[in-house]
Amino acid sequence: MKTYKGTYVSLIKMCFISGLQYRAAAFAGMITQFAFGIMFIRQYLAFYRTNPDAFPMEISQIVSYIWIQQAFLAMFFTWYFQNNIFTDITNGQISYDLARPINLYSKWFCQCVASRLSRAVLRCLPILLIGMVLPKPYKLILPPNAFQFLLFMVSALLAMAVVVSFNMFIYISTFYTMSPVGIRIMGAAFADFMAGSLVPLPFFPDGVRQIAELLPFAAMQNMPLRIYSGNISGIEALYGILFQLLWFVILLIFGRLWMKKTLQKVIIQGG
Repeated sequence: MKTYKGTYVSLIKMCFISGLQYRAAAFAGMITQFAFGIMFIRQYLAFYRTNPDAFPMEISQIVSYIWIQQAFLAMFFTWYFQNNIFTDITNGQISYDLARPINLYSKWFCQCVASRLSRAVLRCLPILLIGMVLPKPYKLILPPNAFQFLLFMVSALLAMAVVVSFNMFIYISTFYTMSPVGIRIMGAAFADFMAGSLVPLPFFPDGVRQIAELLPFAAMQNMPLRIYSGNISGIEALYGILFQLLWFVILLIFGRLWMKKTLQKVIIQGG
């Protein structure tokens, strides 16, 4: 067991260090995310100027929500896939992984986590610093206290774990479809929308919001972004973190079971 744990730790380190090498791509992505952040904020400002009391979140909360979302985009969005996993399945290279004495689910999970963390580390700090020095109403506001910030950090890590656990279902489904294009597009688009990527969940119609807040997507970026912005705080934030932990455990268990069942009768494609 110790050997396996050491293997997974080494795998995370290796993938994390490898991801830090793509600085040019990170710089381009950072500029893009900053531009989208300004654009989204201006859109909300246009609506808030008409009737600021008609919205379920304060404009300062929306601004913080958007900046944190853009800074940690790589951790929260489901459409960050590991293309090499899809390629290995479709061209038959997956046979080499199946021959190795390592759990395939754990290997993919570690790769995805390390890749997301390395991308976020490269991009988040400049976006956060710029957001903090901008004038109001574009200014990124810090959480009211250290405890709220700690809750955000815990929630952010759990959100990433839920996202990766959800993406594992899309990877596994490729064993059956042999083409990941359709399911990855539909799955990521639906998951990100229901997680509040385009419109925060408090803006959803009441009936839709009540359903959305029970789904695993609400345990993704919705929770850490609303905790940081102050829309969720105190005991409600603690319940939100427990909600994330619950969905992570559920997705992890069912994902491992489906992977085990799939590998019992897997057909290798390619030559």
